[in-house]
Amino acid sequence: MTTQTISAPEVYQGQFGEFTITKSDRTGVIIYRSGLMIAAVCFAIGSALVLFAPHPTIFKLLTPLYACFSLALGVSLLTIHIYMVELHRLLQVFWLIGSITAIVLALSSSDPLAIAVYTQPLSLLGIGFTFAALTGIYFKEAFCFNRLETKLLTPIVPLLLLGHLLKILPIQWERVLLGTWAILFLVFAVRKAVQAIPPDIGDKSVFEYLKARRSAKA
Repeated sequence: MTTQTISAPEVYQGQFGEFTITKSDRTGVIIYRSGLMIAAVCFAIGSALVLFAPHPTIFKLLTPLYACFSLALGVSLLTIHIYMVELHRLLQVFWLIGSITAIVLALSSSDPLAIAVYTQPLSLLGIGFTFAALTGIYFKEAFCFNRLETKLLTPIVPLLLLGHLLKILPIQWERVLLGTWAILFLVFAVRKAVQAIPPDIGDKSVFEYLKARRSAKA
């Protein structure tokens, strides 16, 4: 007769006490990383089409690619672990504002979404909130894990979007920044895929401590 042993979950020492990592915790991290990977791939494909095959028929393909990118980013924002609940909710609100703007623009414009945004820079005041949420992820990853690619992405995204909005960037610089963004985003997503899971979950004792403080104030 074979005796099966079930190993006890590993206990971690946090700042405010011990905690364990559950299967649900791990699943959440996998979903978060999967969303980032899908978003990065969609963004890279779209960027490559714009940079190397800028044909009118291609621009129509960018709309479903953007929709997939945005949905995947939304899933990542639902499952990301951020200690500050207010910041987490703010990034989600940013994503929602950007998504609603994109839907309205796509339905109201006779041009493909990419053309509408490019030719109407002021639309970035709405749809740009989605990229502000993405930049928030880059900043969080740079702060928590000291990743070079996210340190570079954090200023690149607002530089490109604000540069286009204010019409101060030459087209060649916009192309360079877009290509750099796409490459670094892919590098980031791939590195996240092979990173150990526990660091992405963080110190659960901090989450519990902050939750208890909020409950005490309520």
